[in-house]
Amino acid sequence: MIGAVLAAALAAQQVDLEALRQKHSIPAVSVAVIEGGRIAWAKGYGGADPETLFQAASISKPVAAMAALHMMQYGNFTLDEDVNGRLKSWKVPDNGFTAKEKVTPRRLLSHSAGLTVHGFPGYAAGERVPSLQQILDGEPPSNTAAIRADVEPGTKFRYSGGGYTVLQQLLMDRTGMAFPELMQKMVLGRIGMKRSTYEQPLPAALSGKAARGHDAKGIPIAGGFHTYPEMAAAGLWTTASDLALWALELRGAYLGKANRIIERSTAREMLKRQTGPYGLGVALSTDGPLRFSHGGANAGYRCLLTLYVESGNGAVVMTNADGGMALIEEAMKLLVRTE
Repeated sequence: MIGAVLAAALAAQQVDLEALRQKHSIPAVSVAVIEGGRIAWAKGYGGADPETLFQAASISKPVAAMAALHMMQYGNFTLDEDVNGRLKSWKVPDNGFTAKEKVTPRRLLSHSAGLTVHGFPGYAAGERVPSLQQILDGEPPSNTAAIRADVEPGTKFRYSGGGYTVLQQLLMDRTGMAFPELMQKMVLGRIGMKRSTYEQPLPAALSGKAARGHDAKGIPIAGGFHTYPEMAAAGLWTTASDLALWALELRGAYLGKANRIIERSTAREMLKRQTGPYGLGVALSTDGPLRFSHGGANAGYRCLLTLYVESGNGAVVMTNADGGMALIEEAMKLLVRTE
């Protein structure tokens, strides 16, 4: 009897989500629902199935943050030291804003380092893709400005994809590894995120398994999707189920039930408010039960992850359209129980 009730409830949710997909004219949607600290179900709609790859966009940041905290635990750096003491390939240029307070890993992770560049538009198919150093210095063919401090570090919260690009360089300099390789070794492989990669551009072997992005008018992105060499900030390709595994790993570490990547004390620091509404890599609820979340918006993709720590209830919704956030907001109301 219970099984029949659950099956009926699931069927109703799926019908509602398909109706939402059609209502908002989203070509493909992928969903993973978390109940009581486990993945309850996952399903694709439209042109997707649970194994279809989507760009996670800015949800790349908290996954990268976990790698940084793993490295911190093993003495690669401390959270509150000047990153210039560890960077080798490039340094944050000093100026009047950094004379007293410095750019630190904690401030990079919590968007309080005072660095410029909110986000990245990516590079369309056929466009030249810059090196990481060219992006950091805003040199051609980079399509964004140089990443510099223009606010005293530690004085305010200001979202900065530029800060996570500095973090990407830091992790690469400390390991001597390419960013996709170190992320696979430190996070993706340890959790079992088997359908996830930070490789940019997406390898040809995986291209056929990826949902193609669409703009706000429903027009396909030329070439299918943009390339994001700013991997830590925006470069993760993944599935809703793999992101759910990541969220459950963080929750498990916070509760002292998992330590494959970070210890309980580190997870507690990650989910503690820093400057502004963020912990280290994730947005945190400002009232009610502790909840961490992160959204993502790349060219042609919108997505959101959220999880209540105590109840273990949450969801991941991924779409392949610039208009996907309206669907996501409605879907989350259907999918996530707070109790």
